[in-house]
Amino acid sequence: MKRPGSGVIGRGALLCAAIGCLGAAAWSEPAGVDSVQVLVARLDLDRFKATILGLTRFGDRQQGTDRNRAAIDWIEARLKADGCTNTERLRYLYAPSDPPLPSGPAIEKRSDAAVGGGRYRGRRNATGVNTDALRQPDPQLRTLNAQASTGGAREEVYCTKIGATHPEEMYIVGAHMDGIGLGEAANDDGSGTALVMELARIFSAPDVRTERSIRFVLWNNEETGLNGARAYVTQRAALQGKEDPPGSGRYPEPRWLGMIQHDMLLFDHGMPRADGTVAAEQRAEADVNIEFQSKSAFAAGAAALAWAWQAANEAYAGDYPAAVGPHMTNTDSTPFMDLVPSISVRENERGREIGAGWDPHWHQPTDRYATFSDADFRLGLNAAQTSLGAIARLSGAALVGAPQ
Repeated sequence: MKRPGSGVIGRGALLCAAIGCLGAAAWSEPAGVDSVQVLVARLDLDRFKATILGLTRFGDRQQGTDRNRAAIDWIEARLKADGCTNTERLRYLYAPSDPPLPSGPAIEKRSDAAVGGGRYRGRRNATGVNTDALRQPDPQLRTLNAQASTGGAREEVYCTKIGATHPEEMYIVGAHMDGIGLGEAANDDGSGTALVMELARIFSAPDVRTERSIRFVLWNNEETGLNGARAYVTQRAALQGKEDPPGSGRYPEPRWLGMIQHDMLLFDHGMPRADGTVAAEQRAEADVNIEFQSKSAFAAGAAALAWAWQAANEAYAGDYPAAVGPHMTNTDSTPFMDLVPSISVRENERGREIGAGWDPHWHQPTDRYATFSDADFRLGLNAAQTSLGAIARLSGAALVGAPQ
């Protein structure tokens, strides 16, 4: 059987040369055991769907509401129940009057910043953001989403798989748990949140060991301008790699090796038709989109990270292939991209496709669990298989007690 990743990108020279070793140190699996394949097999479509369904109990989870705060509590409880017990919360303030912060110096210089460098494909039929409660036909959901957002204190939750030999180095795996549009935010971003929670569950199993640390973060305030991710960078970037207390072997903020964001994973039904409508069924040639930003300070490392994700897709994803593109924009990896190699994993390219109406449920009342078919959910599962395989390789994951 072909060794995972062979012929695409090695775990050694190419990745280390481009990323400065990113933490991709020697990785060897026990004889006769592909530990990564075993971990990927622990993903389950029904469980992935159930996690998304659980998140929809809180409506669209708009930031600054009781439903958002209840969802954060639920996420934290689930992480703890699934073994990721060292949960923490990052706290910050948000005022609705605050203007969205710019995307970073590298992107601000681009004339095509709104789409991250990608040219719109097909007839543009952007959906906008629904703010009309009467467009939601479900009266219970209208009631659940009725409370308006107010400014003030915000929280977001994260937990960490601590590396066995390099706890001072870390990959960040994220998704945003808040939504908008007065639906259920099942896809945007219940799908990404469920993926991160499922990866946290699998890596937190007692028989899983990683060489390097992995932090699983569920951002808040993405829909208001990536404010939760920006607050994390502001509060924690300077703490990287500092042992606290000295000599303890504890690193509250390990050095960042890479940041991987997951945002909208279910809907790839193709380009809008001439009349602006989109096909009802998932297209046969659907794929997982992996994006980096070619104008970021860490573009070379981010590109190598993206290709490592594509290699993991080839090795471990069951149904849908992956496509790599250079136009990452408007996502929680953006605040990190000039500090560390950063990528995003999506259903379509954010700027030139999602921004051009390829997903008619984006920020709409129709972003509900019942809207999506098993083919849609399976695309999200393939994204989970891709990310689990890639992060397992890069963190040096192995099964404890596996035959040597």
